[in-house]
Amino acid sequence: MAVRKIVHIDMDAFYASVEQRGKPELRGKPVIVAWRGNRSVVCAASYEARKFGVRSAMPAVRAERLCPEATFLAPDFVRYRAVSRLTRDIFKRHTDLVEPLSLDEAYLDVTENKTGLPTATRVASAIREQIRQELNLTASAGVAPNKFLAKIASDWRKPDGLFVIQPDEVDAFLAPLPVGRLPGVGTVTGEKLENLGIKTVNDLRELDLATLEGRFGRYGLRMYELARGIDNHPVVPDRPTKSISAEDTFEYDVLLQDTELMVRRLAEKVWSASQKESRIAHTVVLKLKTREFNILTRSQTPPTPPSSLDEVIEIALALLERVDLEPQQRFRLVGVGLSNFREPEDPPLQPALFE
Repeated sequence: MAVRKIVHIDMDAFYASVEQRGKPELRGKPVIVAWRGNRSVVCAASYEARKFGVRSAMPAVRAERLCPEATFLAPDFVRYRAVSRLTRDIFKRHTDLVEPLSLDEAYLDVTENKTGLPTATRVASAIREQIRQELNLTASAGVAPNKFLAKIASDWRKPDGLFVIQPDEVDAFLAPLPVGRLPGVGTVTGEKLENLGIKTVNDLRELDLATLEGRFGRYGLRMYELARGIDNHPVVPDRPTKSISAEDTFEYDVLLQDTELMVRRLAEKVWSASQKESRIAHTVVLKLKTREFNILTRSQTPPTPPSSLDEVIEIALALLERVDLEPQQRFRLVGVGLSNFREPEDPPLQPALFE
């Protein structure tokens, strides 16, 4: 089987960089992209803000405490989508096998490329230079024999870096890495591995497949393969998002009118996540689970897609009004979702039905 050539492109502090590009007075200064409000989270932070410890998904109020001199800007996802489409046009000059992960990153399979460049490294260099020259932005790139390694590589020399993992370097590169660098190894799995004395990928290689599967089930096989640099997942172009949702369980069962704050918080979470997609959600979904574990869903597809967080919140709260149960009914869980994603230029479709 031929060795694949995979490139992972990751735009550097994308939203913040787009803002700095359009406002020269912000260049070289800390910029935080976030909505204002006690429950808001950071969408992006410039590298100048990151020096103060500001990170994406951090509560905006904490970010303001860490970096009070930062300029806060409300996100402009219409503009970010437009710039993202331009980056993808650059990708498509080199290969049709482009798998976007969000507005600011994508995998490219350049095992064969359109421009006749002799190596994947040359392709990655050309893409980064075109992004710099044409868009006045920077991107980091990782080049490797598979997706998993390419994504690790793109983070290796950020910002504005290029890192290559050659096929014969995979074992040596992986061995000293902390197991937390493997995709899927979060806090819980990391603690379980540490209890087994496993801290590095090299340590993980000491466990046989039967032991890993016995302790971690199906993911045991995945870890076994990742520790050896094996990842056969292909680059899948144009994989559409079907829905984005978030839900939370209350500490104790609450009445319907007491769910509003949670609905607002979850709406912001899904709205922020949806804005990283190139496609636009047309339907808002509300989910509730009663004390008796019965699940209810309500949905609405307005004539035009929701265009702001406030609109999503307004629809989600209106869906609460459509829950027709006894006033004393209590609920243990609430969820908010966005669905029915379409390309911006798609014609209107029949509103979807949600079960």
